[in-house]
Amino acid sequence: MKQHLRYLSLATLLFVLSGCSSISYYQQAAAGHLSLMSQRQSIDKHLANPATPKRLRNQLKKITALRHFAEQELVLRSNGQYSSYVDLKRPYVVWNVFAAPELSLQSKSWCYLIVGCAGYRGYYSQQDAHKYAKKLQAKNMDVYVAGITAYSTLGWFNDPVLNTFVYKSDTQLAKLIFHELAHQRLYVKNDSVFNESFATVIAHEGVKRWLLSQNDPNSYEQFLQEQHREKVFVDLVLNYRQQLATLYDSDLNDDLKRIEKIRITNALRHDHQQLKMDWGGQSNYDSWFEKDLNNAQLNTVATYHDLVPALQTLLAKDQYDLNAFYRTCQTLADQTTEIRNNYLSDLSSVQRAIDSQPSTF
Repeated sequence: MKQHLRYLSLATLLFVLSGCSSISYYQQAAAGHLSLMSQRQSIDKHLANPATPKRLRNQLKKITALRHFAEQELVLRSNGQYSSYVDLKRPYVVWNVFAAPELSLQSKSWCYLIVGCAGYRGYYSQQDAHKYAKKLQAKNMDVYVAGITAYSTLGWFNDPVLNTFVYKSDTQLAKLIFHELAHQRLYVKNDSVFNESFATVIAHEGVKRWLLSQNDPNSYEQFLQEQHREKVFVDLVLNYRQQLATLYDSDLNDDLKRIEKIRITNALRHDHQQLKMDWGGQSNYDSWFEKDLNNAQLNTVATYHDLVPALQTLLAKDQYDLNAFYRTCQTLADQTTEIRNNYLSDLSSVQRAIDSQPSTF
């Protein structure tokens, strides 16, 4: 009953404080989240039920083990997270809308009552997300709509395991659980790039440690290969994103900028195809490149990875002691956004320059 009142209070608060122009948005957000939470059933009950399908049972057992590993080995607090399960009967829990001006890489942001400002607007209906995206496109904005398999309420609620991600591969499942729990460990309002980069670093380190603990060298080597390919993809996108930033800051007129923008995004597609050939014709990024590449889409890669090299450098300086690393990151979180981001951006630039140097063996 108390938990139900908590949900009701949140919905009422969102409704009252949202303002007339956003009432419909907050209504769908509150209704969607409350519907999701009302369908939860504990994982223990699923495991005790003989009717639970074997495949689902195995996945829920893995998630329980990953939660324990996160608490014991990664110093992350689960606090009841991912201890229940919901089948939403759809492939994504929400659809996020990302936007940026046609000739700028400055992400449009939206501000929320609990998490502060973020560079996306989430909808529980795919139709509503695309409807809103069309309104932004009518204002000459670059728009990207992405289906999202999981999100974190930062400990405000006990987030359930969802059908949208429960059947991911072992490595992807571990990465997702560790990433979302990392948000509970440290979250800075109004700084999506820091938050997502921090969670990405913890997820990568967590998966590495988890795989080593499983005594499965083949899976570990496969993970390292996936990590290498991800880094190559990220570096490729960030390189072309920087070319666009230089273009938008140039003195060319807007018509010439639009022509050059097309050339740059086409070159990005071409380089991905070359990478795909180098990878034996396989790529996990085909669906990403099927979209109309634009500023909003490229910004999503920067949000999750821009500060990863800097934070990985700090983790190494802390000798991979996670408690020490968390203290380092908390110190950064206590700084102003400008001081924190300037320091980490400089550190990332230095690390990327070092990584780009040819090996000497």
